[in-house]
Amino acid sequence: MTKNKNIKEFKEISVALAGNPNSGKTSLFNGLIGRHLKVGNWAGVTIEKYEGFIEYEGYKIKIVDLPGTYSLTAYSPEEVITRNYIIEEKPDVIVNVLDGTNLERNLYLTTQLMELEVNSVIALNMYDEVKEQKIEIDFKQLEKLLGSHIIPTNSIKKEGFKSLLNHIVRVHTGILTVAKNKLSFSEEVEKNIERLTDIIKGDQTLSDKYHPRWLAIKLLENDQLTYSAAKERAIWLNIEKELLEIIPKYEDMFDSSPAMTIAEDRHSFIRGAIKETVEYPKEIKKTLTDYIDSVLINRVLGLPIFLALMWLIFQFTFKLGEAPMGWIETFFGFLEKTAADIIAPGLLQSVIVDGIIAGVGGVLVFLPSILLLFLALAFMEGTGYMARAAFVVDKILHKVGLHGKSFIPMITGFGCSVPAFMSCRTLKSKADRITTMMIIPFMSCGAKLPVYILLIGAFFPVAYAGNILFAVYLFGIIVAILSAKLLKTSLFKGESEPFVMELPPYRMPTLKAVLIQMWIKAYMYIKKAGTIVLLASVIIWAAGNFPVSREINKTYAEKTHAVQCNQMFDKVQKEKQSVKLGRFDGHNPRHDTLQSLENMRLSKQLEYSYAGRMGKFIEPVIRPIGFDWRIGISLVAGLAAKEVVVATMGTIYSLGGEADEGSSDLAAALRNDKKYDMATALSLMIFVLLYVPCLAATIVFHKEAGAWKWTGIYIAYSMIIAWVLSFAVYRISKLFLI
Repeated sequence: MTKNKNIKEFKEISVALAGNPNSGKTSLFNGLIGRHLKVGNWAGVTIEKYEGFIEYEGYKIKIVDLPGTYSLTAYSPEEVITRNYIIEEKPDVIVNVLDGTNLERNLYLTTQLMELEVNSVIALNMYDEVKEQKIEIDFKQLEKLLGSHIIPTNSIKKEGFKSLLNHIVRVHTGILTVAKNKLSFSEEVEKNIERLTDIIKGDQTLSDKYHPRWLAIKLLENDQLTYSAAKERAIWLNIEKELLEIIPKYEDMFDSSPAMTIAEDRHSFIRGAIKETVEYPKEIKKTLTDYIDSVLINRVLGLPIFLALMWLIFQFTFKLGEAPMGWIETFFGFLEKTAADIIAPGLLQSVIVDGIIAGVGGVLVFLPSILLLFLALAFMEGTGYMARAAFVVDKILHKVGLHGKSFIPMITGFGCSVPAFMSCRTLKSKADRITTMMIIPFMSCGAKLPVYILLIGAFFPVAYAGNILFAVYLFGIIVAILSAKLLKTSLFKGESEPFVMELPPYRMPTLKAVLIQMWIKAYMYIKKAGTIVLLASVIIWAAGNFPVSREINKTYAEKTHAVQCNQMFDKVQKEKQSVKLGRFDGHNPRHDTLQSLENMRLSKQLEYSYAGRMGKFIEPVIRPIGFDWRIGISLVAGLAAKEVVVATMGTIYSLGGEADEGSSDLAAALRNDKKYDMATALSLMIFVLLYVPCLAATIVFHKEAGAWKWTGIYIAYSMIIAWVLSFAVYRISKLFLI
């Protein structure tokens, strides 16, 4: 087979973008790759992997945007990914993205990349701000010190992009070279590095996989990931012997550790390089960021402003999302009707209409609100305010053992627990990460709102509706904070990680960057609806429809036949009467009777099904909190998705599965049921608020937590806390409510 000569062949270059958080790395990536964005997950974890490609001068340049990190000594999952990709995947060129206005902090990662002696190009980003601040940089001298070409870039205006791509190609092909960097350590450290390097070179496979000098430095720094890799080799005995001789001797001689000296030497090199090549203006004027921060992170004004902004975001999210949510609901209603008309009544129709379409539609109906929430959060993050928000609430969260970084996942939980769990990856401490994930379900997500609306409308006066809804949300926040305190003093004893979070300058994010971030999060939500929820919907449908009761079907078939005969008789009689009167309007007076019979059949079948049996099985457990088997069925169905609780209640009360939170008939049926009252409604809202969120969220929790132990504790804790607090609310309400 001959190749088509018209198809241009490209040589490939793999490029990794590495840099600190808030260095503009992702903006640079978005600007470079254009529309060729590919989003996936890194192997073995759920952390997103962003990559794309650009065709330039006969080369297909594959660019991978690595998670932001301050160091190659990894702690958080993102940092491990960045370090492993650079060390193990060995990209052809590393583009080290620096914030030109904050070189001293950014260059610490640069020094560690220099130790690897890899092909690298430095993108000095935000160069427009460098010029605005009148910072003078001697590029030629800085290039000699760092051993890398430096290209000034501006991600917003796409300045320097062509030069950057040109340097990537020339560095990879060897056309451009640069002298070896000038980084070195103190005499004693250098001697120890050489001793370890010589030993490491004795293992060919180890020295092929890791740069020997870099590995020696990491071993002296007591890097645990490096230790784990070295311990797998036979040469470890020689390495360990050398380390046991070097470290105690070094500590005795210098009253310090090699790791501390290495860090100090890096900082000394950075300070020297900046002093030699960078000239800052003598008068440091207050920037716009300083003026804004004097208000937004003010001790008195900071928290009220933050709360006001959060209120505006939720108003923006839910008010603006109402109309498109209605459109999606109408669309899926149309799909259900169309599928029901095309597919003959029976098992296949039921699984497609009631299982797949209804299940996925029940999740996608919230997509507009989720999109708007992600849009608002992406904008606030892009401007730099989210870092300030974390700073403002840090003092409060610190009292319960967490810190400001936990705040962003908690806020995201009001939209959906799935992206909230994912955003916990920014927390370095595993204890903080698991604790935050454990309390996220108590932040009431949008899927729980239909249940609140239904119960408040059925049992409480309209005048109190808003206050009760606010109280439920506030109750969840209080439970989350108290739970964090409990978990940090029991399962995760010890001090929380110190809160160190960079406050980047305020910047206006590009529309493209905000939309990309919004779409990535929305894509993960849609993926959930198309995979996990689809499977869960089919499982819940099967539980609610099997086993099939022939006796129930037979009984209602006979009743239906009788009604049809009566309707036929009524029709004939009416036609005769209409002929006499000279008119016929075609109205069937008993049409609604057939529908009510079908609803009653579905109700009885649901009671007979596995779901119904489960509801009756758990009734003794839930009876003390004011529930019966019917609510039990709804709660079991709610494990798939909380919005299913309302539809299940509609089926139980013979109103059909299409009943929603706005159904006056369903509200009336609940209100007229003598077993239920205000206390039951309050108890049920609290239980729905606190018990395990949807199956999709539980699966994501397990993937993020990485162990069945934590998933088991998470399920058990949420169930127990839901029962205990629902019991307390129900019993106390019984004392005060009639």
